[in-house]
Order: sequence, then C-alpha cells, then structure tokens
Amino acid sequence: MKNLLLFFILIPLSSFSQGYLHSNGQKIEDGNGINIVLRGLGLGGWMVQEGYMLKTGSFAGPQYVIKQKIIDVLGAEKTEKFYDAYKQNGITKRDIDSLAAWGFNSVRLPMHYNLYTLPIEKEVFSGQNTWLEEGFKRTDDLLNWCADNKIYLILDLHATPGGQGNDANISDYDTTKPSLWQSVANQDKMVALWQKLALRYKDNPWIGGYDIINEPNWNFTGSNQNGCDEMSNSPLRDLEIRTTKAIREVDKNHLIIIEGNCWGNNYNGIFPLWDTNMALSFHKYWNHNDTASIQKMLDFRTQYNVPIWLGESGENSNVWFQEAISLVESNNIGWAFWPMKKIDNLAGITSVSITPEYKKLLEYWEKGGVKPSADYANKALMQIVENYKIENLNIKHDVIDAMFRQVHTTETKAYKKHVLPAKIFATEYDLGQNGYAYSDKDVINYDGTKFTQWNKGGSMRNDGVDIESCKDKITNGFNVCFIEDNEWLQYTFELNEAKNFDVDIRFSSDKAGGKLYLENESGKISKTLTIPASGGKNKWQTLTLKNVNLKKGINKVRIHFEKGNFNFNYFEFKTAK
Repeated sequence: MKNLLLFFILIPLSSFSQGYLHSNGQKIEDGNGINIVLRGLGLGGWMVQEGYMLKTGSFAGPQYVIKQKIIDVLGAEKTEKFYDAYKQNGITKRDIDSLAAWGFNSVRLPMHYNLYTLPIEKEVFSGQNTWLEEGFKRTDDLLNWCADNKIYLILDLHATPGGQGNDANISDYDTTKPSLWQSVANQDKMVALWQKLALRYKDNPWIGGYDIINEPNWNFTGSNQNGCDEMSNSPLRDLEIRTTKAIREVDKNHLIIIEGNCWGNNYNGIFPLWDTNMALSFHKYWNHNDTASIQKMLDFRTQYNVPIWLGESGENSNVWFQEAISLVESNNIGWAFWPMKKIDNLAGITSVSITPEYKKLLEYWEKGGVKPSADYANKALMQIVENYKIENLNIKHDVIDAMFRQVHTTETKAYKKHVLPAKIFATEYDLGQNGYAYSDKDVINYDGTKFTQWNKGGSMRNDGVDIESCKDKITNGFNVCFIEDNEWLQYTFELNEAKNFDVDIRFSSDKAGGKLYLENESGKISKTLTIPASGGKNKWQTLTLKNVNLKKGINKVRIHFEKGNFNFNYFEFKTAK
C-alpha cells in the first residue's frame, strides 16, 4: 500500500490535468488538443508601478522615481510598509476569483525582476545571483489562485535587470545605470532568473507560457530611440535565443512567447524561429480595428507556422474594445487587455477611487509648496492602499459587457432594473454597442498622436457618451454633457400593463435651442420639447412631457436629442394625471 501511495505521489501533476498549453502549427492548444483562445487581463501596476496609473506620470514615471517621491514624505521605513501593503492589497485571491467569474480564462503577470533577485550593483560578488523570496512567493500564491479557478497564468518579465527600453516608465529603466542592452551582467541575471522560474514551474499546467521580454524598445543601430526602424534586431534575437535555451534545459513543457522591438511589434531580423513550442506576441493600441491593422502578424503566422497572441491592448473606449476583440477572435487570436487596477480609471474593468488627500499629495509632488507632514502623507497613501482592495473598487460593468457580451451580439440590456414609476438617471442608459444602446458621434480613439476623447467628461462609463460630475441637488453623481444634434440614449423598462406617464426632464443649459423627444422602435411617443436657457450648466430646471404611453412588456425607450447643447441629469416617469 505504501509503495502504491508513493507511486501516485510521484506521478507528475500534469498526468491529472488537461496538460500544458502549447503551439500546434498556427494554434495554441491545451493538452487535449483543443484550440484555446486566451481571454486575459494584465495585472499592470502591481509588481511594476507606472506613473500614469498613480496619477504621477507628468512628474514621476518610472517606479524608482515614484518611490523616491514617497520616501521624501514618509521616510524609508514607512515607505517599505506602504509598498508591503500596496502589494498585499494589489492582487488577492478575490481579484482572481472575480476575473474568472467575469469570463477571463487567463492572467498576464507583469513581473519586476527586483522582487526575485538583487540588482547587479547590490550583489556582493560579480556574477552572483541572490534570490529573493518575495517575488516567488507572490507568484506562487497567484498561480494557486489561478489554478483554483482553472485559468492560465502567463509570466511576463515587464521590468528586466537594467531595463529593456528607452520608454523608461514601462521597465523602471534608470538612465544613470547600464540598461539590459548595455550590460552583459544584466543579461546574465535575466537568463538566470528565467531558468529559476522555469525550474520552479516546469510541472505546473496552469502556467500558460513565458513572455520573456515585455515591449523591448531600444535603438541598436537605427535612429528611432524605440527601435521602430531597426532592421536586424540581432541583440534582441540573441538574448531571446539564449533565454529559450536556458529555459529548455529545465523545462520542455511550457510555451515560450517572444516580442519584437518597438514595443513588441518590430520583428525585423528575429526570424527564423528557434524552438518548436513558441508564440509571437504583438501589442495593439490606438489604431484601426481592420484586418490591415494586424496583417503583418497574420502573415508571420502563415509564413512561420506559429501562433500569434495579442499580448497587450486597452486604454481606449468600449467601442474600440468590442471592435478589437471581435477582430482578433474572428482570426483565432487570443488577447490580454491592460490593466486591472488604476487610480481614477475610465478605460478599464475597475477603478481605484482617488481621494482629496491624495490629490493634495500629488499637487505637492508636482508643484512643491508646503510639505505635508509624514502623518498626513501616510494616511493619504494608506487610504489609497485600502481603496485597492476589490471590495472598495468601482467595478466597470460596462467595460466587462463590451469585452465579452457585446463582441457576440448587438442586443441591448438594461444597465439596471427600473420599476416604473421611477426617476431614471441619464447615465443609466442601456448596455450595448453604439448605434444600439446609444448614439454618439465621438466614440473611439484611432490615432495615438491625437487622442480623441470619446467621453469628454471623463467620468463613470467608458462608452462614447459624454459624462461629467453633477452638482444638482438630486443626482447619482453624474450627468450627460456635450450633447450633439441627433444623438440619443436608450433605456429598457418592463411593464405588467400598458400605462400612460408624464415624464419630467431635468436639464441645464447656457442657452436656449435644445430639443428632445421620446421614441421607441415604432417612432415618436411624445411631443418635441424645446429646452430654454436655465442660466448656466449648474442651474438645473425641470420640464414635463405629457401623456407618454408605454406598452405592456418590454419597452426600449430612446430619448432623442434633436438639438443639443444642454446637459441632462435625469428623467422621471410619473403616473399621468
């Protein structure tokens, strides 16, 4: 009996699982040969802070600069306590449980090497690698949470020893020290780290792959500092080959993912490939969602018989998300969007609430002035840490809906259930695509040099509808603004019987001339209401549409803005007198 028990203990974990993700020609498959479309999220900001995620981007982009700002107000000891709490709250099992429940089947972990090993300048002996437990322990925990939810964890070396790109914020690159490309010792440390990780996780089937260098952006021979005009990329290819060899010495199982130069997309000189279990990653931001936008990667897939993966994307509107995901999934390409948590976030699945105290701290860091006390700064920062807990996040259900449901249907659904008579806030329009749940003229950013605002108010929802904070005496905190001619919003109601309502419209306007009416799929169901000047954007008034009939059953009511230039807070359905 003891021998039988020992036999079962020694059988690799993979024998009892679905096996390992791997490449099979142009597909990524699981151990049963089933095609897998990865639907993932990058845990940006957890192990590697980037300034724009913390609202420090204009004056402190890389993590080492952010940390120095915090040391300035807290001191070194309290700063370490802040970072311990920040990482502890940043990602928890409850976060991963939520991602799985929302539909994600994978997670991409952006790793900072300094959680796993010391920087080369801190090693006592040259060429030595001191291993740090923290990074491995946090990765172990995350992997266990992913396994519990049967979702894959993709390891992504986001900040390499020395830093891999001139876009310093991404990799915490300190320009006063040698980069990854300027130091053989840094390269040695990176290769050793990957071998250490591969040895640790070689038998775990919930590791989805090794994304070995995130977004290299370096000019080896070209004139573009981010490597966009490089034609050979030989240092990048050599290091990727060397890293692959080190991984394969200890791990024959897992998928190896490579990225080109120029933030992952310049593959000049990278081919031919050197391993039979690989995938090519590309990153996609702020461009059109047509086949032409991914044609080069599609060509690589065909020419080199290798899977491709959209390893990072996001920072756009719900309309863009729906388009991009529809595009790649229709071409059997998986994806990982970015990021999960960010302070005061519009274009993501969650938002960390900003506080007045933190805003004051940001103002001091950027402009100087009277230095906040250490006690004040500590309370401000620790409240932000508390806000990172998932129970305190603002979950952006409109974004999740766009990434999953809207990819497959133009059907709309109620943002929340309303039982009439009731007051309906303008911002609670239906979930769904532009042209179906709402109609707005500026809904997407296709050009990274212009950054078109899709939500000009920058608040609450990530659709094309413009939403700002509201100061009316009755409010859910937001109102629709920047209304243009012939835009509209749709709301779904269900009635047990047909009924007539008087409908109050709550508005504000600097000038007269706005017009609106209610309609359904059959046409107008109200008279046209002309909006007068209310005396300013924060001066709210109410007008009423009389005798609006709603039918028994499902009603999809649109408020049509025949003429714009006013703000809309709510409309209230009252039983007609």
